[in-house]
Amino acid sequence: MKLKIAVLPGDGIGPEVTEQAVKALNAIAAEFDHKFKFKYADVGAIAIDKTGDPLPEDTLDLCESCDAILFGAIGDPKYDNDPSAKIRPEQGLLRLRKTLKLFANIRPLTVYEQLLDKSPLKKEIITGTDIIIYRELTGGIYFGDKTLSDDGDYASDLCAYSRHEIERIAHLAFKAAQNRKKKVTLVDKANVLESSRLWRKVVTEIGKQYKDITLDFMFIDNAAMQMVLNPTQFDVILTGNMFGDIISDEASVIGGSIGLLASASIGDKYAMFEPIHGSYPQAKGKQIANPIASILSAAMLLEHFDLYDEADLIKKAVAKSIELNITTPDLNKSHGQITTTLVGNFVEDFIYNPSDSNMNFQNIHLGQSTII
Repeated sequence: MKLKIAVLPGDGIGPEVTEQAVKALNAIAAEFDHKFKFKYADVGAIAIDKTGDPLPEDTLDLCESCDAILFGAIGDPKYDNDPSAKIRPEQGLLRLRKTLKLFANIRPLTVYEQLLDKSPLKKEIITGTDIIIYRELTGGIYFGDKTLSDDGDYASDLCAYSRHEIERIAHLAFKAAQNRKKKVTLVDKANVLESSRLWRKVVTEIGKQYKDITLDFMFIDNAAMQMVLNPTQFDVILTGNMFGDIISDEASVIGGSIGLLASASIGDKYAMFEPIHGSYPQAKGKQIANPIASILSAAMLLEHFDLYDEADLIKKAVAKSIELNITTPDLNKSHGQITTTLVGNFVEDFIYNPSDSNMNFQNIHLGQSTII
């Protein structure tokens, strides 16, 4: 298969982790005789510094001309700490999602058995957790009309949703549930918000078309609590933009590190793949950032094009790195010498040599590999 992939490394640790994902994709291309062509462009704070625009037209044009987008991270303290800034890195990401009509954000969460003791929750609570969150991405409060009074003392953000916006992501969630444990939980705030009541009405109607799926409802405050108390009760979570943003970040800590969670943002024509973590500017250049989320985002990219064997090999490489403790300090503080790049090298080596012994793989990160 031939794919043209736009790579937007972005800010902070974005370039470091994205480099490892590209490395894995190049290895897959070599092993499976694919041709992946990577084209790079700026987005976020680095783009503002260069052009004054967090999403330059050249970047947007590139994304529209490619088969898929591999995204890093955006954000910089000089904007985070300046609430008066009119141009912000995050505007680039929001505009990219809106322009490309990436309406569904898909975030899987699988707890690795080897990392059970890394979670802040008890093993017996999280064992067996396997959740996928479908977050609506282009509507809601993030994109609603915003006002600020002339004196700066009053502000408002409109949370608005249409039937069409709810229907298209609801169908995706129900279809996903058909290949899982056949349960969808709609997370909303229908006891307070009119927009949430529309979500319940529309999703209930759609649910009747999927008779093999159990539809459950949960208020966001209770869902946030249940995610900590009993995460294994969830299968597919369906929710709006802001609630999905919050609950998926909460879910990320269950597995032991936010550096493990990948995501896909899907539209009718375009698709973008990115780790859910931020730019983590404190770690920039230190080679301590966990690249696994970015690497797993690359696996989701492959799945999007029905390259399931290729994606599975990346997932096996990640699982093996975790099994052998070849992980960055967020998961393995006792082996601080294992860098972002070394984790990427391990995944790359596994793709080329998946049948090698554990001993040889352990030697890889010690610089003693005999693999050529």
